[in-house]
Amino acid sequence: MTSDLQLALELAEKAGKLTLDYFGRRSLQVFSKRDDTPVTEADRNAEALIRQGISARFPGDGLFGEEFDECPSGNGRRWIIDPIDGTRSFIHGVPLYGVMIALEVDGALQLGVINFPALGELYHAEIGGGAFMNGSSVQASAIAETASATVVFTEKEYLLDPPSTHPVDLLRTNAGLVRGWGDCYGHMLVASGRAEVAVDKIMSPWDCAAIIPIVTEAGGCCFDYEGRTIIDGVGLVSANNAMGRALVDAIADRENA
Repeated sequence: MTSDLQLALELAEKAGKLTLDYFGRRSLQVFSKRDDTPVTEADRNAEALIRQGISARFPGDGLFGEEFDECPSGNGRRWIIDPIDGTRSFIHGVPLYGVMIALEVDGALQLGVINFPALGELYHAEIGGGAFMNGSSVQASAIAETASATVVFTEKEYLLDPPSTHPVDLLRTNAGLVRGWGDCYGHMLVASGRAEVAVDKIMSPWDCAAIIPIVTEAGGCCFDYEGRTIIDGVGLVSANNAMGRALVDAIADRENA
């Protein structure tokens, strides 16, 4: 385990404990951001903790998080932070929120850590080292048939948008089981083999960065609605290898038709 991963795990656990101090509080302060999405005092304090911990260890590294302005990198290294992914779940006392930390080096993702403090589940992966939950290896499933697949989603738009021929959208009617277990939790269900596909139609870089290394190191794949594996694309889809390859091929065929 590298010192980078050790730091990410340490800070994800510390930030997770901080969020638990606020979790379930009736007095929790909730604010609205410019885009009308909610943010809490827990989000801001958790991100501040993570930023301070990284800056103390690696003062030249860049910091890119959801709640504060970006601090540019001076050395090609950039940490990408989402202090509470699933803020709405957090506000409502639902334990499916995660603390997310990723490291990008020269534009390539190197590691991802996601802590679910209210569940006691800590996922991590470093490129080339496999994916783990609470220290035990996790693996995406091998299910290849859509009719046998579990598909999870975050935004209600996935179900409510008008009929679509996009291969990912077709899953909402063709999959064996479709459930709204969303945000980063849904993507970790894919990494751990408990779901086959996770869909988010609206994503920001800090929503994606920690997910991609974990899912790919678990033997799955991540891509956006245009079939690209990037953190600033059109949404994010995580899938096991069999279904992911089929979906990416179908997206390419659709765009080339």
